[in-house]
Amino acid sequence: MANKNVNEMSFLDHLEELRWHLIRIVLGIVIIGTIVFISSGFIFDSIIFAPLNMSFPTYDFLCKAANFINIETTFCGDKIPLILQNRTMAGQFSADIWTAILGGFIIGFPYIIFELWRFISPALHSNERKHSRGFIIISSILFFIGVLFGYYIICPLSINFLANYKISNLVDNQIDISSYIGLVRASVLASGLVFELPIIIYFLTKIGLVTPQFLKKYRKYALVIVLILSAIITPPDVASQIIVAIPILVLYQVSIFISKVVVRNQRKKEKQYVQSR
Repeated sequence: MANKNVNEMSFLDHLEELRWHLIRIVLGIVIIGTIVFISSGFIFDSIIFAPLNMSFPTYDFLCKAANFINIETTFCGDKIPLILQNRTMAGQFSADIWTAILGGFIIGFPYIIFELWRFISPALHSNERKHSRGFIIISSILFFIGVLFGYYIICPLSINFLANYKISNLVDNQIDISSYIGLVRASVLASGLVFELPIIIYFLTKIGLVTPQFLKKYRKYALVIVLILSAIITPPDVASQIIVAIPILVLYQVSIFISKVVVRNQRKKEKQYVQSR
């Protein structure tokens, strides 16, 4: 299979090749997830539950910022007014398993991209493969930056706001562990994937589905979509939405620049091809 020319492979051959790449991806996630599962004590206490501690770096920074401009804030409190609880027999075990799977996916993301690239790259020309060698590194860096943004920005903002939000002093926030971990998981994973926008635009431009003109024309609509997305993944306060919206808008502008570069290079190649004939 590996020795076959990509042009000689049938549709079923491509499916078989894809199947083996997916199998290796799953095995990679399982192996890394097993290590995460074994280290679950450290993962939960030092990482997942860290935003419940008011000494978390984000709270400390925002508290100092609030004190500097002399405004009241919940970021300077003694503790997060929230109690975690488990109300199902398999609740903690399920949380451990799903966290291990998520950890396997996040840590193993470069390997996942590598396997997908191995499947796609035979269909590219040699010069395209040469100019795309940094794809795995760039996409991994963007993903990890997004994960860190979700963990250090979206998670603490959401947890602090929702934990301190009360309709009455008669109601205590006793949150099920699955709800808390679901918020952390969604914030981290969504941010990581959103930060892949420049990579997605690159490939969409390469295949002709997106152009710089298209991105510029619909920029105002993109702004509305970004604000809606920010409202969905953050607490319903303006400051948090702006904090989340700014990097996404920057990524959108970067995507326009990348699209311009791709189109310019394609036109240059077409011009060289015409001149060589």
